[in-house]
Amino acid sequence: MKKFLKTDEWNIIEEGFHADNLRASESIFSLGNGRFGQRGNFEETYTSDSMQGSYIAGISFLDRTRVGWWKNGYPHFFSRIPNAPDWSSIYLRLIDEELNLAQWDVEDFSRRLDMKEGVAYRDFEVTSPKGNTLKIHVEHINSMAHQNLCLIKYSVTSVNYEGKISLVPYINGDVKHEASNFNEKMWNILRAETTNEYAYLRAQTKREDSQVCCAMTYQLFKNSKEVTGSPIKIEKEKLVGFSAGADVKPGERVTLIKYAAIISSLYCDRPNLVDQAVSESKTAKAKGWDTLLKAHREVWQKIWDEGDVIIDGDPEAQQGIRFNIFQINQSYQGDDPRLNIGPKGFTGEKYGGNTQWNTELCCVPYFLLASSKEMAKNLLLYRYNQLPKAIENAAKLGFKNGAALYPMVTFNGEECHNEWEITFEEIHRNNIIVLALMNYVIMTGNTNFLAQYGLEIMIAISRFWSQRVSYSQQKHKYVILGVTGPDEYENNVNNNWYTNYSCIQTLKATICQLEQIAHQFPDEYTNIRRKTNFQSAEIVHWQEIIDNMYLPENKELGIIVQDDGYLDKELKTVDHIPAEERPVNQHWSWDRILRSCYIKQSDVLLGMYLYSSDFDDETVRHNFRFYEPRTLHESSLSPFVHSILASRIGDIDKAYDLFIHATRLDLDDYNNELAQGLHVTSMAGSWLAIVHGFAGMQIIDDMLCFNPIIPKHWNRYIFKLNFRGCNLQIEVGKNEIKISMIEGKELNILICKVVYNLSRGKDLIIKK
Repeated sequence: MKKFLKTDEWNIIEEGFHADNLRASESIFSLGNGRFGQRGNFEETYTSDSMQGSYIAGISFLDRTRVGWWKNGYPHFFSRIPNAPDWSSIYLRLIDEELNLAQWDVEDFSRRLDMKEGVAYRDFEVTSPKGNTLKIHVEHINSMAHQNLCLIKYSVTSVNYEGKISLVPYINGDVKHEASNFNEKMWNILRAETTNEYAYLRAQTKREDSQVCCAMTYQLFKNSKEVTGSPIKIEKEKLVGFSAGADVKPGERVTLIKYAAIISSLYCDRPNLVDQAVSESKTAKAKGWDTLLKAHREVWQKIWDEGDVIIDGDPEAQQGIRFNIFQINQSYQGDDPRLNIGPKGFTGEKYGGNTQWNTELCCVPYFLLASSKEMAKNLLLYRYNQLPKAIENAAKLGFKNGAALYPMVTFNGEECHNEWEITFEEIHRNNIIVLALMNYVIMTGNTNFLAQYGLEIMIAISRFWSQRVSYSQQKHKYVILGVTGPDEYENNVNNNWYTNYSCIQTLKATICQLEQIAHQFPDEYTNIRRKTNFQSAEIVHWQEIIDNMYLPENKELGIIVQDDGYLDKELKTVDHIPAEERPVNQHWSWDRILRSCYIKQSDVLLGMYLYSSDFDDETVRHNFRFYEPRTLHESSLSPFVHSILASRIGDIDKAYDLFIHATRLDLDDYNNELAQGLHVTSMAGSWLAIVHGFAGMQIIDDMLCFNPIIPKHWNRYIFKLNFRGCNLQIEVGKNEIKISMIEGKELNILICKVVYNLSRGKDLIIKK
């Protein structure tokens, strides 16, 4: 854990220039708007260690898989969101010197990310090798109101320099992707041009026909008065821009505003890319900085009005939860079912920007409850649209009859992960998609969605499980062999409990929904049966699997057993590991990790969280006390799950510690991997730890229920919730619970096992 940021409830603040920590800071200060984003790189030249990264949603590159050996079913390519042309940079030149933060003396450096308004600020003073001192102020937004626009205001004030200051805004297409398998450049530059008014660069990804056009124009001011005239044009094969400037004396200021438009072929016909990008950049200039900033702030205000969480009495927790909400919302706007959320969002290259099961585990439930928009629906439609590819993926592994295996890692629906113990064995990922579909129906009441889309997915996944299980003559049970469960520190095991149990729940849900859809939507049911060639005999087999699935347990210990071989290990707890050997994935050999009992992330306990109504509190308590002390939480998907379960069993101190771990995972760099980017998809888990954990929210017998607790040093916490057309505000204090209906009709809710009627305009106040 490493703390280097100031605590502030609405801002992320870094003071001092720390070159050795720059990559971590670049991750923290990343900006996005759902359509594009970039790491918190410096606009000016910096020639020391940095990871420059700009990314455009929906644009991919097929990077050749790099392995020394091959197995049937392996993907030939690893899809990546490629590092895009750099649209945000600005050179700063004096008469005979160019600012380079790696070579000039930097003082009074600070940067601030204003989460309330979505603006990044940077201030510093620099002195050149020749003794020229400047003060620089930078403001940067990726517009949430105009999602193709990036805006930068760059101001330079002379302290002791007299002469010309030149500012050079440019677009650079000669970029590298640091994590490329073969160090290959990923873009072909098709066209680049600079005129007196604008500059643009049009590029195309290699091996894919995705195209992007970045265009820009600018305004220049001296002491708040606009400077007009023809700039010096810069036009190279892979770089376009302008050089504009003014003569200054000490105390005078030069300001450049850069208006950049980023347009992709996902949203514009290729022949029109250049015209649209140029037009939008010129329109942005005509509107001006103030107008565009106002519109951007208004969008953020709406987001916070709907989704802010207030934690009174704990500034670190308050800062952490707002940072997570901020990053989730600037990574995904939910208006396009062709898009998903990479685990790093727009903050880094690890995982290639591909979709993983993190989305269904964390983001779908978050957007279902936290937003009135159809963001969760579009995430599920993303999976529905890729169902043919999931069926194709399963067929490559030998599964038939329309069985579907959704990929572990994907961009377009094809599997692109090439570690056999994950690609072929971490098949529990199938089930979280079914659970997400069921949660959507429960939270929205929209059963029609299953009839239109979801049931097809459920049938295909159930067919996969009916072929993937084996019948053990020795156990007289169905078993699932050769799998990797959520705990990726246990590979190639038999009968991972979570996998087996999730298989049962998937088959049960599919059988139940087949019956309901047949009754409620007979025409759609007939169409689905015809489309999938579904046979009633399949239900008989599925029910047989449900009734006879093997689930490992140990009655003597009173626990569910993670997998068949787990109890054969030396069952030490995490506190036996020296602090200097943590995280173990950065210090131990893989062999040592696999032989140990230590758990990367929640496995049995994940099942108890996801299927919470199946387990009583005492069962949860026994298993929590056994497994949590052996869990390393070296996955971002782990702390929030444990926090929720600790809340459920009344261990408030443990729940709080794990909540802080989940909430400040990146801000405090718990796992020493912040330089790689943020854990965007799992950030939603910290919100779930409040709602499902501290507030105890569940759906019981089709009724919204709460059983709230509050950490001892909090005064109160407040969040909003959407449930079947009702928008509620829940406030939990030390002595009372207050629930208000902001929108919606009457609703019966269960609070601490008592039913109350809630209606608009009448607050429900319950004394503890």
